[in-house]
Amino acid sequence: MLYISFFAAVTLFIYSIYVFRSEKKEPVKRRLSTFINKQDPPYLDENDETSKPLYLRLLGPIYKDLRKGFKRKMKSENQAKLELKLLQAGNPFGMTPFEYRLIQLGLVLFIPLLAGGWGAMSKFELGGIILSVIIAMVIAIILPPYYLKSKIRERSHSALRELPDILDLLTVSLEAGLGFDGALSKVVSKKEGVLSNEFHRCLEEIRLGKTRREALRGVRERLTVDEINILISSILQAEKLGIGMVNVLRVQSEEVRDQRKQRAEEAAMKAPVKMLFPLVLFIFPSLFIVLLGPAAIQMIEAFSK
Repeated sequence: MLYISFFAAVTLFIYSIYVFRSEKKEPVKRRLSTFINKQDPPYLDENDETSKPLYLRLLGPIYKDLRKGFKRKMKSENQAKLELKLLQAGNPFGMTPFEYRLIQLGLVLFIPLLAGGWGAMSKFELGGIILSVIIAMVIAIILPPYYLKSKIRERSHSALRELPDILDLLTVSLEAGLGFDGALSKVVSKKEGVLSNEFHRCLEEIRLGKTRREALRGVRERLTVDEINILISSILQAEKLGIGMVNVLRVQSEEVRDQRKQRAEEAAMKAPVKMLFPLVLFIFPSLFIVLLGPAAIQMIEAFSK
């Protein structure tokens, strides 16, 4: 009976994921069919509950109540910190703080249950099942923060690699006579990547009414890279003191390229140390076996006689 219930739970979970993905792609397919078949799009009333998928009609009210309760119980400071971490990670899967906490809770409940079922099916003793559940719970607690940290690290590394080219294009655009916002818009239209997307968001915030200082500070908060923080601080200081922006960016571009050269030299210096461990563990034993193996066999045969 335990095998049947476990198999049914896993099957229903996989089927729910499949149904959710198909329901999510259905509006896109419907809109594409209107262009391909050249038909009028079907009229959908947003207030009509029957036009919504079944899972939205069933789980929508529960989801709204949980979200309201989460906003009431969670402190605004903790919610703001979590939202900032999600922004620094690139807002993966479009998650909100509530959805992130919901995924954390789901992992804490599902992974230990899965580990306990696996231990029971493997006929572990009670202590082994409890140990597997505890290990699974620790993994479920550590996994979401680790994923966010890895995404933040990946975005920061990508932004740092894109920074010299962005600075060169921005400097050339300013030297051509464009203003700072115009040069930034030109750079965003020509380049793609993490840093370009952040500057595009900065321009959108300026168009929506934020000052340039506030928008650039937002970029500095979303990208935890020292070089970008120094660049934005220099831009804000140059704007405040009336210093020529071209000279500031040219100096920053030279410094960023020197720092990239230093990081490359540092990585090259670390390479021999990193190569030492696979040499000692894998290559040297094989060489010893090939070189000393025949002599060892001859010595064993000689002593056996």
